Amino acid sequence: MPDDEGGTKGARTRERIRTAALASFRENGYEATTIRGIADTLGMSVGATNYHFASKNQLVQELYRDVQESHRDAAAPALATETRLIERLRIVFSSGLDQLGPYHAHAGEFLAAAASPRSPINPLSKESAASLAIVEDLFRSAVAGATGVRLPDEIRRLLPRALVLGHLLLALSWVYDATPGQRRTRFLLDRGLNLLGTVLPLARLPLLRGPVTEALSLLGDLRG
Repeated sequence: MPDDEGGTKGARTRERIRTAALASFRENGYEATTIRGIADTLGMSVGATNYHFASKNQLVQELYRDVQESHRDAAAPALATETRLIERLRIVFSSGLDQLGPYHAHAGEFLAAAASPRSPINPLSKESAASLAIVEDLFRSAVAGATGVRLPDEIRRLLPRALVLGHLLLALSWVYDATPGQRRTRFLLDRGLNLLGTVLPLARLPLLRGPVTEALSLLGDLRG
């Protein structure tokens, strides 16, 4: 088996760096996590660490990917046993919040670093697109696998992209939520899903189909 930096040894080293970085982000937050600190923890040189990850922001993208892959893995079993649309959406939203839980103590640091539209760790940046695509695929699967609510094809197509924006806004509420277990954010989720459960069936009515379609299209466009 290959044992050079381009093969197995390189992959193992990269994974060690990634694992150490994710642990540091959870325990120490964004500001206190540094390439030098990770290198020292692993007994490596900064140059060796930079060979695999040129910046801390690249490691943040690994964090995003890890969180969203865990989100997908957590949601999948529950989605397999639920067919009602609103409950399927509840599974996706709730499991997403669950995966964020370990990072709440330092979430404000990540938000501050990501707030600029030019930040490479902004959730809507091109660098973050792969992680956000996991979330959109989850919502698309939740909508596609639902029964009992007949949605017009255009609304079914637009809904997942709009729901991703809802997911990001819910995460923003979660960052600022100091209630135990972020109860306030969970309450907002329940209210929002109740409202959506009332509105979506009405989208089949010709009088409302156009406005609902336009609203979903607008929400999707806000993502850029």
